[in-house]
Amino acid sequence: MSTPGALWRSSHPGPTSIVTALASALGWSAGLDPARIVLLALAVLAGQLSVGISNDAIDAPRDRIASRPDKPIARGEVTLAVAWGAALVSLATALTLSALLGAGMLAAHALALGSAWAYNAWLKSTPASIVPFLVSFGIFPSLATLSAPQPAVAPGWTWIAGAALGAAVHLTNVLPDLDQDAATGVRGLPHRLGPRVSAAVAACAVVAGAVVVLIGSAGGEASVVSAISWAFFAGVVVVAVATLLAALLRPPSRTLFRLVMLAALLLAAQLVAAGRVLAG
Repeated sequence: MSTPGALWRSSHPGPTSIVTALASALGWSAGLDPARIVLLALAVLAGQLSVGISNDAIDAPRDRIASRPDKPIARGEVTLAVAWGAALVSLATALTLSALLGAGMLAAHALALGSAWAYNAWLKSTPASIVPFLVSFGIFPSLATLSAPQPAVAPGWTWIAGAALGAAVHLTNVLPDLDQDAATGVRGLPHRLGPRVSAAVAACAVVAGAVVVLIGSAGGEASVVSAISWAFFAGVVVVAVATLLAALLRPPSRTLFRLVMLAALLLAAQLVAAGRVLAG
């Protein structure tokens, strides 16, 4: 495997791709022109690369102890020096591209990335491990609105919906690795709650986020919600119920994380289908 390929696999490519696609969808919903949407997507992609690679670089000693076959850095396919170089270059690229979109976008993206890096470096092993996800995902919709020619912070309901989604992602993502994490001393909030409680809270958080999007995007008037928006809302609920059932009836696995990621895409589609730009 080539070094670029190993770095890509170290970046958590699934979540990285989904978050980048979500940024593009939100940019479209915020009424950005194609050039700004591309720039926004590239900035978010670079930021996610920095977060994913730095996470695996920091975790490399623990991943070696756990004999993780899916971790190229821990397996020696790419050196720590190269990994850190790639993470820092990606971070610098993300901030540079953000600056091209405006000072507000730069500040918001820097805060989101700083929160994510803080999770990697320290907070993941504390009861406050969920906080970076609340912060970074809560800010996330504003990356689109702050990238507009007339920048503005996204409405409050988008912050709540984003934070709810972030909570669900965090509580679900670590479930397959709870035993390995325990063996290497990682004890974040999901580890303390346990897999079934974490999955149940994640499912409820996704539904809460969908409710907030449904009501917030319609200005609190259910009568103006479109049929397609209701359909996406129903899809989120179905996926959340499936997540809950999977958590209760089957051993924890990556399936739970994939279900929450599917719910994230449905939430993005629900937001776009609402027919109103985020800044308006």
